[in-house]
Amino acid sequence: MLRIAVCDDNIDELSNMVQLIDLYRTSKNVDCEYAAFPNGIELIAALEKGMRFDIYCLDIIMPGYMGIDAAQEIRGYDKAARIVFFTSSPEFAMKSYSVKADNYILKPITEEKLFIVFDDMLEQMQTDDADAVIVKSKEGIQKIVISNLVFAEVLGRNVLYHLKNGKVIECAEPFSTACDNLLKYGCFVKTHRCYLLNMQYVDVIENHQVTLQTLSPVPVAQGKAHEIKQQYLAYQMREGG
Repeated sequence: MLRIAVCDDNIDELSNMVQLIDLYRTSKNVDCEYAAFPNGIELIAALEKGMRFDIYCLDIIMPGYMGIDAAQEIRGYDKAARIVFFTSSPEFAMKSYSVKADNYILKPITEEKLFIVFDDMLEQMQTDDADAVIVKSKEGIQKIVISNLVFAEVLGRNVLYHLKNGKVIECAEPFSTACDNLLKYGCFVKTHRCYLLNMQYVDVIENHQVTLQTLSPVPVAQGKAHEIKQQYLAYQMREGG
């Protein structure tokens, strides 16, 4: 159940937001509930009583108690909640980042604008909940979602993580570390001393290589094809069951 709070001092804007959220709920078949607040004070009072939301949609410019003020209070209760600002003025854009807002949308709020923002947030929230490994690459600390990882390979002293979108993340770490981190997930199999692949992407298993759905060929160590086929069959039976 997705819980959404909407806060705007303009009753017409508040009503419009509620209608758009309800339209999003029905058209996207999202299990959610929402609550509307005419000002930030009432929203924070609800939090003080124990109410919590996954997404906060806040008007920034409200008399007496600005949306930024409400967002700062929200962060005191919940560091991970999603915050989206809706406003008619772009001058507060920089301040929105101080409370780690997810988005900043200029009014008027339309179906197209809201749907794009909510689609992005829900996708990110699903990613946050997904199984993942954290790696240190040349670009910095990165999170790799297991379902997005096609295979990993050794190149020199580095490990290359190949993602389904074609991106390759290169990390200076022992391959044994990568294997320890990934083999605890039941979808990986080591086909070769230098390769580890995600069985959800397997297309064809042959004696000397596995062809993946991304068309990438991964080598199979000599004499290991039968073992890999057995592991893949067991994986498919677990997933099917």
